Parts: sequence; C-alpha cells; structure tokens
Amino acid sequence: MAPRRPDGAGAFPKPVEPPRTRQPDPASLYAALDLGTNSCRMLIAQPKGNQFHVVDSFSKSVQLGQGLEVTGRLSRMSMDRTVHALKICRSKIDRRQVSRMRLVATEACRRAVNGASFIKRVEREAGLKLEIIAPEEEARLAVISCAPLVSTKTEQLLVVDIGGGSTELVWIDLTRVPRHDRPRAIMRLHAGFKPADGSPFPAARVVDWISVPLGVATLREQFDDVKNDAARFALMSWFFEEQLESFAPYAKEQARDGFQIIGTSGTVTTVAASHLGLKRYDRNRVDGLRMTSDQIDAVIRGYLTLGPSGRRADPRIGRDRQALIMSGAAILQALLRVWPTDRLSVADRGLREGLLYAQMSADGVLDDGPY
Repeated sequence: MAPRRPDGAGAFPKPVEPPRTRQPDPASLYAALDLGTNSCRMLIAQPKGNQFHVVDSFSKSVQLGQGLEVTGRLSRMSMDRTVHALKICRSKIDRRQVSRMRLVATEACRRAVNGASFIKRVEREAGLKLEIIAPEEEARLAVISCAPLVSTKTEQLLVVDIGGGSTELVWIDLTRVPRHDRPRAIMRLHAGFKPADGSPFPAARVVDWISVPLGVATLREQFDDVKNDAARFALMSWFFEEQLESFAPYAKEQARDGFQIIGTSGTVTTVAASHLGLKRYDRNRVDGLRMTSDQIDAVIRGYLTLGPSGRRADPRIGRDRQALIMSGAAILQALLRVWPTDRLSVADRGLREGLLYAQMSADGVLDDGPY
C-alpha cells in the first residue's frame, strides 16, 4: 500500500510550512504481526474503501530459525534478536494506541521443541501475546491477501507462499464463480476453505492445499554441505518437487489458458526486481507484475551465472536476500517445471495483509465493491 501523500504535495507555489498530516483515529487502527522463520514483520493500518491504508510498519530479518534443522530448538541468540525486534513492534503499537490486533508465529515456533516456551518469554519481556497458527490458517491468510491480484479471466488459481521455514500451496477452482466476482470469492475464504452452509454467494472451490515444511532457510540448511553452487541448486529444486507428490494437482497437466499463479514471498519479489533491472526496490512496480515461466527462468539462470560472489554484489538482490535467494529460486523453478505459466503474478504482500483483511472483513469495515 503506497503511503498517502500530504495534502498539497506537488502543488505550486509550495507553502512555506507544509500542512500537518491528520493523525488517524486510534479506534480505526488494526495491527498485524507475522513472526516467521527468517523475518519479523508488522503492519498498522486503517480501513479505506475496500482496501486499507498503512500508517506504520516494521520489518527485520531476525533469523529465528537459524540452526533449527540441526538442533530442533530455537537458539538463545536467535531468540534474543527476535525479542529485541518485538519490543520495537510493541512500542509502535503503544504509540499508535492500537487495540485491535492479531499477532502470529509460524513454522519455526511450530517445529521447535522450545517454541511454546519462547512465546511465553515474548509475552513476559515484550508484552505481546503471539499465537502459533496452524499451516491451514497460514495458507488461508496468504490466499486472501492476494485477492486483489486475481484476474477475472482466471479459472484455475495456484497461490504459492514461499516462507523461511515452509511453503504453502493452495489450488482453487473458480469456474463456477462469475468473472466479476472472482476476486471477492477469494476474499470470502477468510472464513475457511470450505464454503459456509447456506451462503448465497458462488464459492471458490479449494481443490487441495499443502504446507511443505521447506522454505528458503530450511531448504538451504539441508544442502549446506554441498559446495558446488549449481549442483546444490539442482538438488534443492528436485528435492522440493519430491515433496509435492501428495498434492492432488501434481499429477494433472494444466493448460496455460485460464491458469494463474500468484507468488507471494521475498523470493518472487526479488526475481521480479531483477527482471525489471531495478537497482532500488520499488514496490509500485513489483506488486502485481506478471511474468512468464521463460522470464523467470532467465533470471534464475542469470543468478547461477553470477555465482555466490556475484550475487552478493548485485544490488537487485540485496544483502539480506542474497544468502537465501537460490533456495527460494530452487522452489520457484520446481513449481514452474510442474506448472509452466504465462501468468505468474508477483505479490508484494502476504500474511500481514491477510491478517488485516481477515480482521477488517470480520468487523464489516471494508466497503463492498470491486477491487
């Protein structure tokens, strides 16, 4: 969501003192926090029409799941880093006087033997009550965050959320939903993957969903001992594909016509930025961008040609992302090997946006209208 420009911005002549931006009413604010395996992210927003306007945000790589694949535990250093970041989130919530919020933790806390005790520590030291959500809810929230990007021409939709510790895939059949209602039908999934009994609305049918316990951090750790860059990439990609065998659509060939993939993750947005040649990330150019399988493959081949040192120096990848970009690219390549498409939509959105949409939809504060 682009930040709102102050009234009069860009007007001539410019006033000597810029007009004050009116502070949002705390009663209208919602907060959403996503603590993942690699990152801690938060948004504070207020409803605006059928969308929302972001008034504050936070994002930091905390690497909470570092070493989890080996030890099965969250390390002391990782927990310390994360608690520090969460204290900053708490200060933002307090400053904005936010009372309605949803704060969640995902795969790292689900898998770690000390995950529950860490959640108690967060409440004790940072004053935040986090809940560890199940994979199905994580998948559902990723899906509804992408509702505005669903094309009215889409009949078969695959939403992919590549996280730090897991990857969620949801396949949705929209053939029974009138074209104009397809994005809104996706939004209605916030209540569950099964349509409500007696609902008057045509429902999006969830064919199947899967949560693969491999994300950019955990997949990289599994193959960290393979020193050859190209060999490690190939092994990661094929290993990830093997985990899809239980996913119902895996065995079915999908025609490109009427098929859309929406990818939400730092991997997908980084690939998009590389495709566009951006030296500085621009969300307005990336979010909603459509790419073909061939274009994505060209970017990934370019990453392999660069090698580790070249990727570290590439401004399109960024220092925070360079260590994880090839494991994410391996996941993306596996998906496109199975389901090539001319319409992969890049989503710079995810769990936080899904949490906000779900809260606001449940409260009935979003306008009913086309996206």
